[in-house]
Amino acid sequence: MSQPGPLLQVENVTKLFGSLVAVDQVSFAVGAGDILGIAGPNGAGKTTLFNLISGIPFSADKGRIVFDGVRIEAMAAHRIFRLGLARTFQREASFSNLTVEQNVRLAASFGGALSGRARSTAVEASLKLFDLAAERTLRAAALPVYATKRLMLASAVVNRPKLLMLDEPASGLNAAERGDIQRLILRLRDEGAAIILIEHVLPLLFGVSQRVIVMDFGRKLVEGPPAEIARNEQVISAYLGGQREAAIDALPG
Repeated sequence: MSQPGPLLQVENVTKLFGSLVAVDQVSFAVGAGDILGIAGPNGAGKTTLFNLISGIPFSADKGRIVFDGVRIEAMAAHRIFRLGLARTFQREASFSNLTVEQNVRLAASFGGALSGRARSTAVEASLKLFDLAAERTLRAAALPVYATKRLMLASAVVNRPKLLMLDEPASGLNAAERGDIQRLILRLRDEGAAIILIEHVLPLLFGVSQRVIVMDFGRKLVEGPPAEIARNEQVISAYLGGQREAAIDALPG
């Protein structure tokens, strides 16, 4: 049962690799229906933070993570998924020897919440939402990059997660495809999913996020509304650079 308060609460989460502090006492909260953006240079700890929250492939060394009222920082990844937290990855991940439909159906089975007709209905809805119905019998290995990204999204969304974590969904895409991704993110939010988005394409990140965290050297540098982040001198110096004007232009309103 859902609990009052934030859907996700991350408190002082830390990850060490030997003497390297990959994530350093990071804290934030995500509410139901929120879109939280995470930006920062390569190596800032963004994907490692996703790994700690999802339990794939490792857990935090220190800190507390509460999802929908349940502590998950030491929980197995499949149990976290079944609570309603799903993620995608930087690289296009799929079972290459299975068909598009088999990939989505396997994800629906792994979720454990659906069976029989309900599962088939969810699979069909996910294929339709991500415009994959016509490719359903193709092996995943035969798909181009954007279709593979959509397949990864369809597999993550088929069980209707409460929180969806997207790791650079627009990387390698052209402008039209990035526009499609932006519309899909907003649609998923409108249909009830909270979203955490890592993205280097700042016009997309700033165009959909209500709040943005900028990370650097494993720490949270700053957090705030996109309009504040885009004009923050510390962020401009550390990260925005030549993308600043495009990011400002993408701000809603």
